[in-house]
Amino acid sequence: MVAIDAKGEKSHAKNLFGWLSGATGPLIGLIALCLFLSVMSDSFLSLRNGLNILDQITVLGIMAVGMTFVILIGGIDLSVGSVLALSMMIMGWTANVMGLPMAIAIPIALIASAISGFAVGVMVTHFRVPAFIATLAMMSVARGVANMITDGQQIVGFPDWFMMLAIDRHFGVLTATVFVMLAVVLVSWIFLKFRAEGRMLYAVGGNPEVARLAGINVLRVTIAVYVACAVLAGLAGIVLAARLDSVQPSSGLGYELDTIAAVVIGGTSLSGGAGGIGGTLIGVLIIGVLRNGLNLLNVSPFLQQVIIGVVIVVAVGAETLRRRPR
Repeated sequence: MVAIDAKGEKSHAKNLFGWLSGATGPLIGLIALCLFLSVMSDSFLSLRNGLNILDQITVLGIMAVGMTFVILIGGIDLSVGSVLALSMMIMGWTANVMGLPMAIAIPIALIASAISGFAVGVMVTHFRVPAFIATLAMMSVARGVANMITDGQQIVGFPDWFMMLAIDRHFGVLTATVFVMLAVVLVSWIFLKFRAEGRMLYAVGGNPEVARLAGINVLRVTIAVYVACAVLAGLAGIVLAARLDSVQPSSGLGYELDTIAAVVIGGTSLSGGAGGIGGTLIGVLIIGVLRNGLNLLNVSPFLQQVIIGVVIVVAVGAETLRRRPR
């Protein structure tokens, strides 16, 4: 009877934390980090600071969801920062230069992002270009096109309602941009957890040949994943434009590194086939909380880069040790 109860409790705990997809370690790390910063800074645990952290991670959170899809299939995408800039510039140019309404400019920007992702997917699948090289090339192309649109100049000034998406706090708590991030996270989690198409990503990342023999169209799944990642990068660019009330071709520099870091810290394996959205959200929060806390403690931005780099190495090392066969 005792053994049955123990098994039942273990099963309940597994179901309770199953959404984390193996990211209980990063969750413990996030809690420990919050406890440490709450002791070191009186303002860290304030509601205002918590809301600021949520506002600051919206762009990273949206991009990290797309990167999770890519890494789950064993790929990588170095072009997300440049695609973000491309989306911003196309939206700004079509709205402020061509005079099209934002309701048209935003979809055009997302379509351009999708085309970028489709091009990467085709290079990876049909031309057998390694994902690292294909996305590195797209990083250069997208950044170049973003600069060509306005000859490297920024575009300033959008409708008031667009800017207020990142300012107005609905119910006195969350901005519309935070709601967008949470919606992306929720829909993506449901897709991976309960949809057959979502489970295909794990199969492809685990073993593409076995997935093919099981009837999964690996080429189609791969292309769709890179398109989804690019579209989410474009959406993140639109969110960033709302926060800044401007667009510039230099936006998103280095964002690809933060995005990959968030996914890896959250427990998604770089070799593919293991991980999930819950872990990625924790990884995003760790980076957001860490940066916020270091700013509150007046730590040098240069030292912040060193600290975040060490955190990434420790997280990847811990994940490698955890998955090592015993």
